[in-house]
Amino acid sequence: MSYQTLEVTVADHVLTATMRRPARKNTLGDLSLEELHSALDEAECSSAIRALVLQGSDGVFSAGMDLEEASDELDDGGRAGRARFFRLLRRFSESRCLVVCAVDGRADGGGVGLVAACDFVFASERSRFALPEALWGLRPTSVLPFLVRRVGFQLAYTMTLSTLPIDARKAERAGLVDELAEPPYAALQRLLARVARLPPDSIASTKRALAPLSPIGADTEAAVLRELDELFASAQVQRTLAAYSGPDRRLPWER
Repeated sequence: MSYQTLEVTVADHVLTATMRRPARKNTLGDLSLEELHSALDEAECSSAIRALVLQGSDGVFSAGMDLEEASDELDDGGRAGRARFFRLLRRFSESRCLVVCAVDGRADGGGVGLVAACDFVFASERSRFALPEALWGLRPTSVLPFLVRRVGFQLAYTMTLSTLPIDARKAERAGLVDELAEPPYAALQRLLARVARLPPDSIASTKRALAPLSPIGADTEAAVLRELDELFASAQVQRTLAAYSGPDRRLPWER
């Protein structure tokens, strides 16, 4: 398959998807989400592939939702994109493949969601993680079920309320990052070498067995999408996004 927002390579039982949308800081728009789903399809359809590695580029993992696209999709089209994103996070956590993030730089909003939904996360010291949604009158509704499962309630709560970033060391102490490494790719290779020794069904069966201990299912997905519908329908959010996409390109705190 030909990709426009990703660079996809396959080697040694691993599919690596590198997000390459530098002008937009690897934000997640409709095409990006479609291609991330396709990369996961490609990994899951090959019995030879044991792991999918997701990484950013140029010092940015992902700045989250593409707000320019979001401002143009305040109707049912926007809802489809929001559902596609949440489904991607669920697929990461449920995939028969091991899904691994290598973070080197900035991860914001939905980028934190990608990280939290992965099975393993490696990060460099310069990496930063933030949930800035409240600045826009939004909440990281899709991200929170996966973030709370990974780090617990309190850190997810304070990151949401404050919108302030946390550094890589704090993220590691909290469990959002599994290992700090410079660069993250060397530590990643050690894990992948170990995974290659596992029986073919070991990853899938283990993930299935552990999933009921902290379930994120269809009920959660429905509740998340209902809340997002309400948020994006609010006059405040619509005004904020319209101002951002307008000729003056005003940020919420510049009102």
